[in-house]
Amino acid sequence: MRILLIGGTGNISSYVTEEALARGHDVTVLNRGKSEVPDGVRSLVGDAGDAASIERAVGAETFDVVANFRSFSPQQVADDIRIFEGRTAQYIYISSASAYQKPIAQLPIVESTPLRNPFWQYSRDKIASEDLLVAAYRASGFPMTIVRPSHTYGPSLIPLEGKWTALQRILDGRPIVVHGDGTSWWTLTHSRDFARAFVGLFGNPHALGQAVHITSDESLTWDEIARLLGRALGREPEIVHVASDAIARELPEMGPGLVGDKAHSVIFDNTRIKQLVPGWTATTPFAEGAREIVEWHRADPSRQEVDAELDAAFDRLIAKHGA
Repeated sequence: MRILLIGGTGNISSYVTEEALARGHDVTVLNRGKSEVPDGVRSLVGDAGDAASIERAVGAETFDVVANFRSFSPQQVADDIRIFEGRTAQYIYISSASAYQKPIAQLPIVESTPLRNPFWQYSRDKIASEDLLVAAYRASGFPMTIVRPSHTYGPSLIPLEGKWTALQRILDGRPIVVHGDGTSWWTLTHSRDFARAFVGLFGNPHALGQAVHITSDESLTWDEIARLLGRALGREPEIVHVASDAIARELPEMGPGLVGDKAHSVIFDNTRIKQLVPGWTATTPFAEGAREIVEWHRADPSRQEVDAELDAAFDRLIAKHGA
């Protein structure tokens, strides 16, 4: 199939690009041209936030599948519907599992769980974008598929708040901050597992008009996540629990993603993706993923960035709220 990936070089999309190539698809990546693409991939230069540049880049071409990894506003979706209607057999929109209702009324989360997030504008924009796609599908049969990733990671992405700053604190024998009491449930999905399911949706007629999340079946508490990363570092972390609201007050930039997502327990029912992509299951436990994260960061000292201001903020939180 002829595949157009808008993005294609990010944390999730780079694995999708590689998986699509491995399956023999004809892959074109459209981005700003600042990142290298793998051999065998055609590159188009355009800006996902600029509809005119996308139109110039794709010209009159048609594709079997268009997937947009760089769409964050309803206006971008409206532009994509206009540009690609009649020019693709399937348009895949990458939404977010953070769109599911917060607080969550019932677990496990299924695709029909209501969408509502009063805490995070990012999630509300994803919901509004989904609404446009559903309306287009109902009105004209626009061949959309909505995919909702949860917390998807690769070797370069550390799931703890603070990234390498938190891991350096573990290495230095200093306490780290974990929100709440550390016992809320979370789901981490390796990008290569996500990619196998995602590419399995390409050209699947049963996926048209559908929304589906793609996540691991492994559930971990936040304390377990911290300890697995500590184990990969060879150190047992000293954990200090701080209320999510308190962290949000001290670090406002973390607030929406924390109070609007990570502070809530999530467990996903993956029945639908397993029906759409028979035989798929996530096979990378986070114990393995944590080792990859540590190895990747240790391979190059330039990747071990410590944010001094954030580090000081963690000290303040521990002094104010830590036992």
